Amino acid sequence: MAVKIRLARHGKKGFAFYHIVAADSRAPRDGKFIEKLGTYNPNTNPATIDLNFEKALGWLLKGAQPTDTCRAILSYKGVLYKKHLLGGVAKGAFTETEAEARFNKWLDAKNGKIEAKSNKLASDAKSAEKTRLAAEAKVKEERAKAIAEKKAAAEAAAKEAEQAEEAAEAPAETTESAAE
Repeated sequence: MAVKIRLARHGKKGFAFYHIVAADSRAPRDGKFIEKLGTYNPNTNPATIDLNFEKALGWLLKGAQPTDTCRAILSYKGVLYKKHLLGGVAKGAFTETEAEARFNKWLDAKNGKIEAKSNKLASDAKSAEKTRLAAEAKVKEERAKAIAEKKAAAEAAAKEAEQAEEAAEAPAETTESAAE
């Protein structure tokens, strides 16, 4: 029986969520599987990968073949690198403690890159929020200025109308007094 490490799709339409499974290669995509190894959520940034490292490594050592996407996920999490290092230990190229030291060094560097990306995304979001608020404040000031100008124009028009009314009443009073 040929075993594949592949994704089984879950989640709703347009919002996929995957289980990483070890399954018989003849089984359907979302059908029967041998063991669930983890989950993969591509909807978050960066993508959320929850993987049982030891189970995945065990299946790889038994000869399970990952699909292209699962190979990328396993590489991202370091499972393939760990398998590579264990192969070097089996050949006698280096000791197991040296392999662990190399893997831990790689894992620290990888976690640093992930942390840097998360921090960059957070700072970009904050700066975008600041620029949006600044633009919103500018629009608010312009609106307040336009309303104040409109109000001043209305008051000026009201004063002119009042003065015109007074001017119209004043000649009428003089003509009435002249007529007497």
